[in-house]
Amino acid sequence: MPLASLRSSILEYRKENGRTYHSLSDGSKISVHEARGEHRRDLTHHLWMLTWDGEICNCPKKEGAYRVLDVGTGTGVWALDYAEEHPEATVIGVDLSPIQPDYVFSNCSFEVDDIEKEWLWPEPFDFIFVRSMIGSFSDWKEFLARAYDNLEPGGYIELQDNVFPMKCDDGTMTDDFVPLRWHRLLIEASGKMGRPCTVPPLFEQMLTDAGFVDVEVRREKWPINGWAKDPRMRELGEWCQASALSGIEAVSLALFTRVLGWSVLQTSVFCAEVRNAHKAIGVHAYYDVYAVWGRKPW
Repeated sequence: MPLASLRSSILEYRKENGRTYHSLSDGSKISVHEARGEHRRDLTHHLWMLTWDGEICNCPKKEGAYRVLDVGTGTGVWALDYAEEHPEATVIGVDLSPIQPDYVFSNCSFEVDDIEKEWLWPEPFDFIFVRSMIGSFSDWKEFLARAYDNLEPGGYIELQDNVFPMKCDDGTMTDDFVPLRWHRLLIEASGKMGRPCTVPPLFEQMLTDAGFVDVEVRREKWPINGWAKDPRMRELGEWCQASALSGIEAVSLALFTRVLGWSVLQTSVFCAEVRNAHKAIGVHAYYDVYAVWGRKPW
């Protein structure tokens, strides 16, 4: 559904606990639409760009794509960057919410749709990009089958995401570390919803099982804050912390109140504890980060 033809009902977001959620597929997904969330997505885009040393993606379609789909485009920042770098490409960003800018490059457009439903694009793509979508799909196998069917032969898909729970290699993170408990609760709640947030380590096998070939994996780490001595890792950690601190309550509130049965007050107090502990420089915790890509055979 192009933005210009949006029904007013889609613009009537679900209000709950002081947060605003998608009205499209209302109640079936947990994702926040509001200015605070949009700012966080832009922070996270910068973090991803730093992670890949300024590259917009890792697969061969960093150059040469001509019809690109950005799944879960959010604010549209990735799609806009790709469109600006590749004026010869047509870039379509799709999301549940119309939170993208009105004025875009002529080769970039945005649509509001539920990617878990039937795909109706009339032409295949040669690159499908999927980032930060853990917890968004109830059936990854079905999603990847749709992506495969909507890629032309030789086209690529790339998946990027971070892994829950956080890890630590030097013993500085104890089992009662509050952000670690937060991760375990997110895993529990998303699992109960049937939308697990632990799938990135399975991406490689998922793509292979879906029929993709030449599957490759790139792994990096995000320190949870600025604890790392290495300048590059410290910078990644500082951006990771900025992104995390702005999103802890947004990610947690609906999951904890709808799925785990917590009160709003209980959730808010806990999220404040998580934010405070997340800044602990003495805890050398990190997120594993994955980029996995594969090609549809010719």
